[in-house]
Amino acid sequence: MKKILKTTGLILTAFCLIFYLIYFGEINYALRQAKGQLKIILNTTPIEEVLADSNFPDSLKAKIELIQEIKKFTVDSLGLKPSTSYLDYYEQHGKPILWVITACPPYSLENKKWEFPIAGEFAYKGHFEKEITQKEVAQLKREGFDVRVSEVSAWSTLGYLSDPILSSMLERDEGSLAALIIHELTHGTLFVKNDLAFNENLADFIGDQGALLFLQSKYGKGTEEIEKYKASKVFYEQFSKHIAHGTEKLDSLFQTFPPEMASIKKDSLKYDLIDEIMLSADSLSSNPKYKYRGRGTINNAYFTAYRTYQGKQNDFENELKSKFNNNFKEYLSHLKSKFQSLGR
Repeated sequence: MKKILKTTGLILTAFCLIFYLIYFGEINYALRQAKGQLKIILNTTPIEEVLADSNFPDSLKAKIELIQEIKKFTVDSLGLKPSTSYLDYYEQHGKPILWVITACPPYSLENKKWEFPIAGEFAYKGHFEKEITQKEVAQLKREGFDVRVSEVSAWSTLGYLSDPILSSMLERDEGSLAALIIHELTHGTLFVKNDLAFNENLADFIGDQGALLFLQSKYGKGTEEIEKYKASKVFYEQFSKHIAHGTEKLDSLFQTFPPEMASIKKDSLKYDLIDEIMLSADSLSSNPKYKYRGRGTINNAYFTAYRTYQGKQNDFENELKSKFNNNFKEYLSHLKSKFQSLGR
């Protein structure tokens, strides 16, 4: 018996060692992510204490209470899973805490994929450490990828942890805050392995539509709050459609590149088209925040982000209307029965 146990132990040890060697980078990455998440969780404050703090602004207290209303609405009216998230508060002191990397080949709109044990593959990679983010970006650029780095305003642990309210969330207006919270809670309800486009498009769709329904339930149809939210969406919808059209034009251009074409020629044609797309987008808004900053600031990874988050919006909207008569609960129940979720 001892010999059997010893042999079994050796086999398990060997298996674990082989697994670690194969997934050395992924395991170390997971450990860093856990460390970053733990650092935040250990420095959060229960919202009861924040709400009782006389020095905390009343306007921000109202936003925290609003988040609790939004959470209840998502369960009662949209059919999302109950969540233990957003019961604690984390003060960022004006600093970003998470950076997300996306990457593409220079003449293709195919996202680079990162493979993780159990979780599957993702077309992005997040880091809590800015220095590590910069090192990975530099390495990807050396490998020839177009790279984009985004500061993240929220994330979801798919229900496995209690995600905190971040102080930057409270800077948003009601509609934007509702859309963000509903987006992240949708991930905790349904998150399909190896299908980033489905996950993000669904969360964006439920977030946008759910925010509108929430505001209607809170203030009534046709009110100032509803009209303000709708107005804020007009530019983003126009801009997304413009970028989506530009993405198709860029994709078509890459299909015309023969293998023997020199990179300098490909780059010239590529960035000429990007300039055309982005400069024509400038007419959509007079806000300098949305103005094109010049050649080199936009690359393939920028365009694939819009495809990932916006490419299937119409599909979800059409299915919700035609098959489920705009009943979110029935639609989500259908999706949950159709797909297996990684969420808890």
